[in-house]
Amino acid sequence: MDKPPLKALDASPMPPMTEADLHAYVDRQLPSARHLQVEQYLQEHPEERARVQDWQQQNARLRDMLAPVMDEPLPMGLPLRPTESILPWRSLAAGLLVAVISAGAAWSIRGAVDAKALQLAMAGQPAAHRPSSAQPQLLPASGTALHGFAQRAAIAHVVYSPDVRRPVEIGAEQEQALVTWLTKRMGTQVRPPPLNALGYRLIGGRLLPGDSGPVAQFMYETEAGLRLTLYVSREVSTQNDVQFKFGQQGPVNVFYWVENQLGYAISAGADRAELMRVSQSVYQHLQQD
Repeated sequence: MDKPPLKALDASPMPPMTEADLHAYVDRQLPSARHLQVEQYLQEHPEERARVQDWQQQNARLRDMLAPVMDEPLPMGLPLRPTESILPWRSLAAGLLVAVISAGAAWSIRGAVDAKALQLAMAGQPAAHRPSSAQPQLLPASGTALHGFAQRAAIAHVVYSPDVRRPVEIGAEQEQALVTWLTKRMGTQVRPPPLNALGYRLIGGRLLPGDSGPVAQFMYETEAGLRLTLYVSREVSTQNDVQFKFGQQGPVNVFYWVENQLGYAISAGADRAELMRVSQSVYQHLQQD
């Protein structure tokens, strides 16, 4: 069956402008002549120009976060040249199998999670049990590298917090519907703690894919426009680890802990002291629920 043609964004004399043109412009994949046409189109269409600028800013943030990986040394055991395969057809079959599995996995989560979300493998956290009534203590870590659900929380923050038009799936004006939906999908009570007293108003939330199930993300914003996200996941390797831990992923700072088989991660571009203040407030509200 033939694929439907891309819908044109306008009807100007130049060749119709499509979504594909705009994405190729952001990715710098257009020929020079078409690049100039897109620039002219964006000058005449402020709303489309704003969308493109949002995409460019998102790409820049992802580059800032992931660029350090390029400077990491190669593993000593990594071969410098590919080994010859006695049965080359096996590589083709393996590639075909990966493609089929990947397509099936993507289709299975379609409509349940946002396809833009980034997924990373989760690493275990060391167990440390404390009574739930005790105030969590901050470990003497300073900007340590993140992994597991805390790393995924930082990446989700970078992906969604810059979004101007749709940072959340359900807005704060439908908070009860949001709570009901996330609680049903995650199989446990999930509720955004009120942070207005700290200067953060709830924008809303969304459902994201985890390593083996759904996770929740709530987003808050200050009057100055600083955005903060609370990431809630059931994908933890210990029931309780209620010590606050601090880590960094690129420009994002994160405080995280585990309690009652749920992992909580608070991410923002704010400094460590501010995140600690918010984390303590969130923890206190969770104890009251």
